[in-house]
Amino acid sequence: MRSIATFLFLLLLASGNTVAAQKTLRNGVYRALLARPDGRDVVFNFQVKDSAGAKVLYVANAGERLLVDSIRVQGDSVWIQMPFFDSYFKAAIQPNGNLQGVWNKRFADREQTMPFAALFGAKQRFVAAAKPKYNITGRWDVSFGADPADAEKAVGEFVQKGSLLTGTFLTPTGDYRYLEGIVSGDSLLLSGFDGGHAFQFAARIANNSTISEGRFYNGTAKASPWQGRKDPKVELPSGYEETKMRDGESKLNFRFLSTDGKWVSINDDRYRNKVVVVQILGSWCPNCMDETGFLSEYYNRNKDRGFEVIGLAYERTTDFERSKVALERFRKRFGVTYPFLVTGATVSDPQRSEKTLPQLAGIKAFPTSIFIDKKGVVRKIHSGFSGPGTGVHYEKFRKEFGETIDALLAE
Repeated sequence: MRSIATFLFLLLLASGNTVAAQKTLRNGVYRALLARPDGRDVVFNFQVKDSAGAKVLYVANAGERLLVDSIRVQGDSVWIQMPFFDSYFKAAIQPNGNLQGVWNKRFADREQTMPFAALFGAKQRFVAAAKPKYNITGRWDVSFGADPADAEKAVGEFVQKGSLLTGTFLTPTGDYRYLEGIVSGDSLLLSGFDGGHAFQFAARIANNSTISEGRFYNGTAKASPWQGRKDPKVELPSGYEETKMRDGESKLNFRFLSTDGKWVSINDDRYRNKVVVVQILGSWCPNCMDETGFLSEYYNRNKDRGFEVIGLAYERTTDFERSKVALERFRKRFGVTYPFLVTGATVSDPQRSEKTLPQLAGIKAFPTSIFIDKKGVVRKIHSGFSGPGTGVHYEKFRKEFGETIDALLAE
């Protein structure tokens, strides 16, 4: 793959050959590149359109089209605020429609910056230089890490149609969402971008049942190895076994400030004699985004049955106002009508559980869903979330969730 330096040179050359072109954010498709410190580029695609007199764009990842509707153009510059994860693009619009700038992602005490470029009119994510030697459609037993003893286990789910490859990786705490790429000869490339994470995977396909020499590129982090073995029966540990209540505890007891400035407690009359799901989340968490979409839709259909949801947020900062802004973006995008409470503990706080939910034996994953019956007793705890990009795994969770709520409501 060409380095972004070469790509930017071509952009400048192309702009120099364009005469009196208007500098505007053009409607159409773009091929975007984020430059890593090691010279590798993370690639994704987006499309710009007009909507209600304003510019919007859709980030394309396999079956997902992520709407971005906060775009400001001034002179020859454009600012693109991603809807989630507190990140944004700032770029100069070239005369030929290409973009050149940076992607910034805000953390509690710093910003991560990656050089960004986008080629207007380029439709292909990757170019397949050769016909695929193998078809890797199916389920794979995957390991991330160089040392097998310390490797992170995952399940890969891939669908290959000719050279086009889509899929994802599932872990005990969630999934890598929608990934898209190609198989070229005996090599694969997959990437995904959602405003929070910039992922790219490369590997060699040794045969129809072995993937080797894998490299995982995650934002600016050092590349890590991965490998896989085809196994249609591989499964992850149950999400219901990871998180438990402390010995002798059966009920939660909490009271936090909601994003609309009201104190909310699990002991309020609103939740008495009702089935409640307590959602542990963070606005920085892509799997929490997927779960919020699911829970919001389910809640709006079932709230009249005596069902409630409370979201407990663990943000990157203890700043209430900053946390509120990020969480309100979630509420607006997914039409959330249940409350989001700001716990005041950060995701990085090792005492986050003790400070906020001392009845819980630790918070092991984001998101986590706690199922509470009409008597206020915790009946189940599910860690992680397999989103819509996981296909059958998502449908299985939806079915299990609905059956659990129906059973608790029937008691």
